[in-house]
Amino acid sequence: MLEQSFIDVIKVFTPAAIAFFVGIFTTPILSYYLYKNEMWKKKAGKRGLGDGGKDTPIFNELHKGKEVGTPKMGGVIIWLSAFLTIFILWLIANIFPTLITEKLSFLSRSQTWLPLFTLLVGALIGLVDDYFEVTGKSDYFSGGLSLKKRLGVVFLVSIVGAWWFYEKLEVASVIVPFVGNFDIGLLFIPFFIFVMLAVYSSGVIDGIDGLAGGVFAVIFSAYGVIAFAQAQIDLAAFCFVIVGGLLAFLWFNIPPARFYMSETGSMALTMTLGVVAFLTEQVILLPLIAFPLLITTCSNIIQVASKKIRGKKVFLVAPVHHHFEAIGWPGYKVTMRYWVISIITAMIGIIIALLGS
Repeated sequence: MLEQSFIDVIKVFTPAAIAFFVGIFTTPILSYYLYKNEMWKKKAGKRGLGDGGKDTPIFNELHKGKEVGTPKMGGVIIWLSAFLTIFILWLIANIFPTLITEKLSFLSRSQTWLPLFTLLVGALIGLVDDYFEVTGKSDYFSGGLSLKKRLGVVFLVSIVGAWWFYEKLEVASVIVPFVGNFDIGLLFIPFFIFVMLAVYSSGVIDGIDGLAGGVFAVIFSAYGVIAFAQAQIDLAAFCFVIVGGLLAFLWFNIPPARFYMSETGSMALTMTLGVVAFLTEQVILLPLIAFPLLITTCSNIIQVASKKIRGKKVFLVAPVHHHFEAIGWPGYKVTMRYWVISIITAMIGIIIALLGS
């Protein structure tokens, strides 16, 4: 038993270390391409949501010197590191099948096919969005893919995921810690779709150097621990291989950032996170484990609702991490405090998941 646990630990953390070094060694190539081709926004600032697309002057003032000159698409490092690690280990296991190589490969139908699928779909669609945003090849695509188009992609992937869980994995229930298992039948499908869309909406947490990378690293680590405790070793390895890619990204994202994660990273991570939460059967704990993502989404909803109902804002600028910048917090302070909150809420989530199962 002890020997098997040791082997499982090796299987989980070896791919994570490989992904980290793959990311470290591929970053110079990506950086060279991004800087050579000036893959950054040609005009700083953004337009707000829910206000007719008007300019956001406070945000634009805070970030006027940051967005131009710093490339987007840095999220490629995260998902490319994870994918290359998974592919290399799978290839070695098939070409040189031994006990060790087969054990290290963690590509499996029941645990990792679906999250890998969502990772790659989100990454590629996000990459298209980033490309059109920085190049503005046509008026139709200038500014990237519209929010409706991106939500449409998430919706379609969610349908596939819901079908996979309901038909292939025969999942139609939700576990509530300390209470039990609730069979919700066909309602599982719309519930799955809702969660996926909600998690995707939190991707706007990307906006301050190191913020999104650190938060997502903590969240995926938490779900990796939960999957390991459930003996879903392949899924645990998958979670930590993403963490390895995130740590490589963070290595180059320490202020001042070499590049931004942007949509190719945030879309891949948020879509994959939703699937991982369902695979571990701890989706009810997702708002706790991913608490910084929750407050990010809620702050946007509150801001838009307040403008429409009351005619005035609650926050100086939304999402709320930019509000903290606007009141005078330096970016690194916002980032570090978000990391601290992430670690605390993730630990509480892990404890509840382990004790409440």
